[in-house]
Amino acid sequence: MAFVVYMSLRQHYRVPLPGGAPLSLGERTLIMGVINVTPDSFADGGERFDAARAVADGLAMVRDGADILDVGGESTRPGAVPVHLDEELRRVLPVVEGLAGAGVPLSVDTYKAAVAAEAIARGAVLVNDVSGLQYDPELGKVVAQAGAAIVLMHNRGRSKSMYLEAVYDDVTAAVVEELRQAMARAEAAGISRDAIILDPGLGFAKRAEHTWASLAGLERLQALNRPLLSGPSRKSFLTSATGERAPRDRDWATAAAVTASILGGAHIVRVHNVRAMADVVRVADRVVAAAIAGRPKRT
Repeated sequence: MAFVVYMSLRQHYRVPLPGGAPLSLGERTLIMGVINVTPDSFADGGERFDAARAVADGLAMVRDGADILDVGGESTRPGAVPVHLDEELRRVLPVVEGLAGAGVPLSVDTYKAAVAAEAIARGAVLVNDVSGLQYDPELGKVVAQAGAAIVLMHNRGRSKSMYLEAVYDDVTAAVVEELRQAMARAEAAGISRDAIILDPGLGFAKRAEHTWASLAGLERLQALNRPLLSGPSRKSFLTSATGERAPRDRDWATAAAVTASILGGAHIVRVHNVRAMADVVRVADRVVAAAIAGRPKRT
């Protein structure tokens, strides 16, 4: 019942983007396609390490229904080794340049100010920061000066130590409060509140039980009055329900988590398999629309 009640209350937002129309959120769920230009990402490491392949796959994602493309050059999975700045730039910039004319907003998945600045100069309009502005104090200033939008994700610690930080009494309450602090950091750096999107950080500094609770409690993040991005795609917490599966074999489980995200109020879902998840999103959105249409009219 909580999902049905909440679906009718999903808020609408217009997130400003540099040099173009704002991102309209709330009328339907947008799909963010993941482009990992890395050899070691958990879900698809090495598949798109070649820039030409990454660009071709990004264009295919647009044809399959992606509304946003998210390009990343450093794996942030638990235990991942940080990538040197020069190497991350070498990986990311040719792909951003190749996709700049794809017709959808480009996001760069980085916590480094220098990478964000160079990617924005080449066409990115959104920065997806897994640290919530905790790792690089200059990143907020770069985003503010460019007028770009930013995704602030809930996280604790670095990749090698994040599970040591996974201690919560009420994980959703902690996520709400710590995202509130991330928003304060963003605004202090000069980023407009209208340009902020929030991500509960499923799987980051959270054990499986914490991630399930975060997903179930997604609607509580609406107290922050910002649009929400949910990224459950192929993550290991899903195997606590399904049994062990290789990442590429977790798409059915991802479909269920994407549906739960949408029913819980997510405005954007970040996924690896755009073609399959586009159908999932369309069906879940029809449920939301039917719930809204079926609400008793106020008299």
